[in-house]
Amino acid sequence: MMKNGKNPDPNTLYPIAGYFDEIYVKPAIKNSNIIVGDFTYIADSDFERHVTHFYEWNGDKLIIGKFCQIAKGVEFVMNGANHQMNAVSTFPFYTLEGWNMNPPSKNDLPLKGDTIIENDIWIGQNAVILPGVHIGNGAIIGANSVVGSDVDPYTIVVGNPAKFLRKRFDDELIELMLKWKWWDKKIEEINTLIPVLTNSHLDEVKKIIKEFLGK
Repeated sequence: MMKNGKNPDPNTLYPIAGYFDEIYVKPAIKNSNIIVGDFTYIADSDFERHVTHFYEWNGDKLIIGKFCQIAKGVEFVMNGANHQMNAVSTFPFYTLEGWNMNPPSKNDLPLKGDTIIENDIWIGQNAVILPGVHIGNGAIIGANSVVGSDVDPYTIVVGNPAKFLRKRFDDELIELMLKWKWWDKKIEEINTLIPVLTNSHLDEVKKIIKEFLGK
C-alpha cells in the first residue's frame, strides 16, 4: 500500500491529486500507432500534441516503455516530417492542393522506421527526438537536446545535435541493471525496491542486485 492509502494505478490519468498539468501517458493515448508502457508520464495535460508530423500512410510507430519521465515542451518528430532528398527539389508538391504530383514511393523518402524509447528514460525540457531514433533503457536526454541518432542504455546525451556526455554508471552496474529489469516487476515488488532504486551508494546497489539475480 502506498502513502495516503492508495496503490499506484497505471490507468489513472492524473497521478498527482488536484494537479492537472502532469499525466500518465498510457490512458490518454487515442492513436493506435502510439504505444506507451505503464507509469510513463509527461509534464503536460495533452501528450499527443507533442507527437508531430505523424501521418498514417507512413506506417511508423512511436513506442515508449515504462516509467519514462517526459518534461514539458518535448517533441517527438515522426517520419512525416521528412521530405524527398534524392531529387533536385525537396518541395512536397504532392501534399498540397493543385500541384500535379503523385506521392513518391516510400523508397524515395528518407523514412527512418519506428521511434523507440525504452524504459526509465528521462527526457529533459524542450528536447526534440527525431524519427527512427532508439533510446536505450535508463538514458538521460539533456534539456534542449536534438536527438538524431541512437542512444545507448544508461548514457547521458546533450546538445544539438545530441552527443554522448558520459555513462551514468560503470559497465558492471549497467549490465546488472539491464539484466535486473526492475520496471517489469509487479507494482507491489517495485514498491519494496524503492530504497534500492533511490540509493546513491552504487557499490551497495551492485551487491543487492547481484543477490536478486542469484549471483
